Amino acid sequence: MNQPPAPLLRRERPRLHRLAERGLEWTLRACGYSAIFFVLAIFLFVFREGAPLLPKLDWAQVLFSPEWYPTSRVHVRYGVAAMIAGTLSVTALAMVLAVPFGLGAAIFVSEFCTGRVKETLKVVIELLAAIPSIVWGFIGLSVTNHLIQRYLPAPVGLNLFNAACLLALMSVPIIVSIGEDALKAVPDSYCEAALALGATRWQTVHRVLLPAARNGLLAAVLLGVGRAIGETMAVLMATGHANQFPHSLFDPIRTLTATIAAELGETAVGSDHYRMLFVIGLMLFTITFIVNLLADLAVRGVRGKTG
Repeated sequence: MNQPPAPLLRRERPRLHRLAERGLEWTLRACGYSAIFFVLAIFLFVFREGAPLLPKLDWAQVLFSPEWYPTSRVHVRYGVAAMIAGTLSVTALAMVLAVPFGLGAAIFVSEFCTGRVKETLKVVIELLAAIPSIVWGFIGLSVTNHLIQRYLPAPVGLNLFNAACLLALMSVPIIVSIGEDALKAVPDSYCEAALALGATRWQTVHRVLLPAARNGLLAAVLLGVGRAIGETMAVLMATGHANQFPHSLFDPIRTLTATIAAELGETAVGSDHYRMLFVIGLMLFTITFIVNLLADLAVRGVRGKTG
């Protein structure tokens, strides 16, 4: 059987390699652009469903009134101020609880833990991330609900504090995982140089490791914030679902996501109530956009200081 000469084979192989590299490059580029496409597609879908109601709304009442009566036959009111306050308050309290534990666990696993203990902790933390949100909701409804009523001065166990504890537990695995990756990305030479100068392990962590991994740790915290803002079932089951402004840690609240989950299945498609729930979805998009924008500005500021 005749074979092509060796020079022809040498010319064909680089050509095939170049084609394969271009194909891989375009595939990776398409995967990157697909994230933008899917986000825009979701936003356009939500906007399309809610847009017909936007000109009819009294935005002062929507944004500043706590009165939510979408099915009233006499006086329909779409006030979401209490839901926004509930969403932001439960997210803020969850981050107050989750960030110290998450970053502390990331530092411990990355720098102070070795061997079998380290592997066991990583597996346990990953298992926490794998627990479905509906299971966390059942825990809040049947376990922490009774514990709060028994040991804390709370008349009702389904409240802001209950949901914040659950969201903190759900956010900690993300903060630990991303935070550990950020700490591991710091070059070993930084820590070796600090130890060579006589710094202790804690001084090295505080003065060298944390400033060098600052951007990654901030990203870990912001991913935890996104996890808390977007959670639905756990907050629906653990907050008490009361449409009111929270005045203490033990007040029942309602969040934007829980309102959509609880009421979307009960509305007629195309009705004003149905479209208002999609407007709430647009508000969630806006809140997450503001959080991401502030995060980007914070990261740029940190880079400017470290640069």
